Amino acid sequence: MNDGNAMLMLNDIFGQEQAIAGIRASWAQQRLPHGMIFSGPAGVGKGTTAGALATLFLCHAPTSDRPCGACPSCRIFPSGNHPDYHVIYRQLARLINPTLKARDITVNVIRDYVLGPAGLTPQMDHGRVFLIEEAELMNANAQSALLKTLEEPRGRTLIILLAESADLLLSTIRSRAQTVRFLPLDDELIRAKLSETGMTARDAADAARFAGGSLGLAHRWLADGIIQHALELEKLLHQGAGSLSGLGPVLKSAGEAYADRQIARDKLASRDQMNRDGISIMLGIGAAVFSRMLKNDNETDDDERICAAIEAFGESGALLDANVNVSLIFQHLAVTLDLLFSPAGVAD
Repeated sequence: MNDGNAMLMLNDIFGQEQAIAGIRASWAQQRLPHGMIFSGPAGVGKGTTAGALATLFLCHAPTSDRPCGACPSCRIFPSGNHPDYHVIYRQLARLINPTLKARDITVNVIRDYVLGPAGLTPQMDHGRVFLIEEAELMNANAQSALLKTLEEPRGRTLIILLAESADLLLSTIRSRAQTVRFLPLDDELIRAKLSETGMTARDAADAARFAGGSLGLAHRWLADGIIQHALELEKLLHQGAGSLSGLGPVLKSAGEAYADRQIARDKLASRDQMNRDGISIMLGIGAAVFSRMLKNDNETDDDERICAAIEAFGESGALLDANVNVSLIFQHLAVTLDLLFSPAGVAD
């Protein structure tokens, strides 16, 4: 959310004009709600916007929708150590119980890192902001515990929940917060932003193509090696029948490589879960490859087969979530696609 050097402002947000306009209007009318849900895909600017809004909210002397940059709050915010800006994420559960795998946000995390601080006087005496990342990972008890504070916080408080979809949150949470929707970014914008970092035009185009409108995912997947595996998968799927026996090895390799990188960052992460997460990403990319084929197909006789292939990737993802053996998933998917795209294959 913050690079540790510069103060974030709403003017810094790109590609989300409608969302920023709504936030600016609420601020200008002094109608900013206690609770807000920033809803949209990962990596499209939700977290950056939350940081910019928090900077403005905690500023002691803002001018219009710009923080002053000179007050104690503005001076300390870029360091990442503002005492009244609380970022809540699922791994905080390990500070409570080091043995937890931290797959969701527990009620203990909400009690210790939101409800507790929310009942205290702000250290800089101007308000407090709570940012809950991956808010859809709050379990039901955690969401229920948050309700009263979300509706009637003590003092000047702003609670921002980041979620891929507001619908993944309880209706009681949604009814107590204003939802701001963030949209996927245009591929051209992603390519331009990646190119600004010194990336080659080809690498930028590949990352933008697979990232589904997410600049954050483009950066992350490049760092995690996902884009290289995605290129291998794309090539394999375009080759069609006769080459699909290689599908399992490509998915297996991608999952293992992804798990290796995540374990290197977080020694307590579950290797099996990280492997499945990597495979899940690749299955989503496979479905997206076929979706692009369908978009560019100009209503040929292959439409039915392509739709069936997209469905097959979705079914494989559901089987993965159900903890079905990954080798069986790979085998079933490869056979299904091979039958679909063999010369005599037809979609049922």
